[in-house]
Amino acid sequence: MESIILFAPLAGALIAGFGWKLTGIRGAQWISTGLLFLACAFSWITFFTHGPDTQQIQIMRWIESGTLSTDWSIRLDRLTSIMLIVVTTVSALVHLYSFGYMAHDDNFKEGEESYKPRFFAYLSFFTFAMLMLVTSDNLVQMFFGWEGVGVASYLLIGFYYRKPSANAAAIKAFVVNRIGDFGFALGIFALFFLTDSIRLDDIFAAAPQLGETQLTFLWTSWNAAELVAFLLFVGAMGKSAQFILHTWLPDAMEGPTPVSALIHAATMVTAGVFLVCRMSPIMEFAPNATAFITFLGATTAFFAATVGLVQNDIKRVIAYSTCSQLGYMFVAAGVGVYSVAMFHLLTHAFFKAMLFLGAGSVIHGMHHEQDMRNYGGLRKKLPYTFWAMMIGTLAITGVGIPLTTIGFAGFLSKDAVIESAYAGTNGGFAFWALVIAALFTSFYSWRLIFMTFYGKPRGDKHTHEHAHESPMVMIAPLGVLALGAIFSGMLWYGSFFGDHNQVNKFFGIPSHEVAAADHGEAADGLAPAGDGHGAEPAADTGPADAGDGHAAPADGALADAGPVAAAPGAGAIFMASDNHVMDDAHHAPKWVKISPFIAMVIGFVVAYWFYIVNPKLPVRLAENQRPLYLFLLNKWYIDEIYNFLFVRPAFALGRILWKGGDETIIKGGINGLAMGIIPFFTRLAGRAQSGYIFTYAFWMVIGIAVFITWMTLSGGAH
Repeated sequence: MESIILFAPLAGALIAGFGWKLTGIRGAQWISTGLLFLACAFSWITFFTHGPDTQQIQIMRWIESGTLSTDWSIRLDRLTSIMLIVVTTVSALVHLYSFGYMAHDDNFKEGEESYKPRFFAYLSFFTFAMLMLVTSDNLVQMFFGWEGVGVASYLLIGFYYRKPSANAAAIKAFVVNRIGDFGFALGIFALFFLTDSIRLDDIFAAAPQLGETQLTFLWTSWNAAELVAFLLFVGAMGKSAQFILHTWLPDAMEGPTPVSALIHAATMVTAGVFLVCRMSPIMEFAPNATAFITFLGATTAFFAATVGLVQNDIKRVIAYSTCSQLGYMFVAAGVGVYSVAMFHLLTHAFFKAMLFLGAGSVIHGMHHEQDMRNYGGLRKKLPYTFWAMMIGTLAITGVGIPLTTIGFAGFLSKDAVIESAYAGTNGGFAFWALVIAALFTSFYSWRLIFMTFYGKPRGDKHTHEHAHESPMVMIAPLGVLALGAIFSGMLWYGSFFGDHNQVNKFFGIPSHEVAAADHGEAADGLAPAGDGHGAEPAADTGPADAGDGHAAPADGALADAGPVAAAPGAGAIFMASDNHVMDDAHHAPKWVKISPFIAMVIGFVVAYWFYIVNPKLPVRLAENQRPLYLFLLNKWYIDEIYNFLFVRPAFALGRILWKGGDETIIKGGINGLAMGIIPFFTRLAGRAQSGYIFTYAFWMVIGIAVFITWMTLSGGAH
């Protein structure tokens, strides 16, 4: 079954890409979509029936080179099964949605170009590459899938190849991701150098030793675990569009809207979060690297939320929302609560896919108009789309009943991240950045709803009059995703962020109860300050908490040593014995637990005031605060800074090499040789061609004399 899940999308890609003339365009669409739904069904069966145990399924022998011996295998554990349902569910629904969205595309000549089979082939290949990544049992196989999603994203972002902006966006995504991928490759090289293996089990077993090993890199001594964790995170920064390497993600909107949904909800950007959680045994021994992950994730969440406040393109608002939510996931992973990072990844996939597909439905109904300033009053024109996007907005903004587990998906997962951030940083920068980002998220999400569906129609009157609801093939996927956006948080809250023993059981982490006395003796072992795991003593949870599994116990707890964590790699994720962040998060003050809800309410009220009560207020505010407005509208001028620091110098160097190297040295040298030196000697030789025999005889005599002299002298020397 697992092999079918992995290879069904590949078969669909090959049939749609190369066999569509045999099956017909419609047949290629149905076959690729049907195979995705088959993979989706098997993924859900696997998720519910496999359990938390880790299983390796060998497909074939792969690389044999020296000490490097690698199988192509499927690693099936809880992390894998979570990613399987996320990837295949969203991809299958995107395939179905694309039937309606791509039915008529103005970018291609009707009847002359068969773009649909190519589009469905790219979608299926994208899904296959992501499945390769999440099922990998070794880092080379993971890197294969990692680069596969990069290639697929390039093909899909640049799908409208006649548009210069689409080609530029595709190249930008490809180049920026190569920077991150180089860091990931260095991390793989370092792990092979240190452990003589790229198998995940071997690497996880060696993790404690890596934490005690020093390594020389760039003329500096590094802790091996810290260096490897940082290099792996550089790869994650590129794929998951974290601050500094985020610039490609908003431009990726140049591709068709179903592509945006697939990239932002299920593939590509979730790969980085998955990588950090998968490599948790390394991360737990790298406190400085995880502190950096926490800081950068919080910075990304805040940055992207501020930029989303002023964007007018409906897809770009949702794109910056994705960037911000990925920051939340990395904060959770950075403070060591990997289960919460995966929880937010799971819930985010449902409501973000629904928001993107809902935005696509609006764009489709408004004849490809994407500027929200030209929308308004579409609530009655697009009723199903309105309710779908309303549910997605309720989920992403975090609507629920405070201090309970009743609410939309984002309410439970986002609050879990924020509580973990408070516990992991003692209420530091990450916590406050996420709370403020939650306020901004609420504001720009409701701004999108109010500008699109409420108020008076704006823009072209003819477009509004002919606005229409999307066909059922596009509406049905929104209904399915709505179920996930409403119920996924409540259904799986306990498994991802409940009692420690429940989380351990769900992720297959072996553990057993430890005595309260042992828990108390562990109080001396504080988590190092700044390691992202908090600095609170383990005893703060109190002896009574020991029975609740709040001590992260493991097999063979040593007397006088407190609780000992399970061996790295024993479960789908690993949390060290001094990692009590999840337990501390459960005991966070009530004001911390309700702070995201308060932020959400404030964001809603301000958006309602700005865009329903007094719609002229945003215009006046933008005029009064012009520098700040332009700063946010131009995305903190990050692209302009990169243009100044990297692009212009690269062009200048290119011009120097072109004018100075190519034109002057190479071309000038060849021309000088061909047009100067050779003609000079040619003319010189031409003068010797006098036509008189005695001249030739004279030169022959001179030549013989020189030859005899040379032979005489050289013979004498020997």
